[in-house]
Amino acid sequence: MYAQNREQLRRFYQTTWRKHLDGHALEPLEHQVAQVITQHPEYHAQILDPQVCERDFPVHGGQINPFLHMGMHITLAEQLDNDRPTGIRKLYQHFVSINGDSHRAEHHMMECLGEILWEAQRTSRPPNEQTYLACLRHLLGQRS
Repeated sequence: MYAQNREQLRRFYQTTWRKHLDGHALEPLEHQVAQVITQHPEYHAQILDPQVCERDFPVHGGQINPFLHMGMHITLAEQLDNDRPTGIRKLYQHFVSINGDSHRAEHHMMECLGEILWEAQRTSRPPNEQTYLACLRHLLGQRS
């Protein structure tokens, strides 16, 4: 999945989704991707569109990049599995208790994940885990 370019990554999503729809056995990472795609029926047609691998999703056009969105869900799942940054699992549990739903909790957490990734890209530095956790804590305080 950690493809060298966007087209390879998008093709991985497409192939995985087709395998899932056809009832083929999936590797663990494919299973995780298929679960995330299943949670997003609004993207199903786009994922199967043969032209989607070349398509841009400009933010200024108000478009959501389905691959970025679903990739953030997968990133959160990996962070939660490893509790990295340390303490994120506990914060996630608080988000779930407030939202009553893990998927909605992840969407709220993605606000901070998106900010921290954008900042890292802008400054050409690794994401700052402490800033990320502080953002999540702040967001939790607003939702309590």
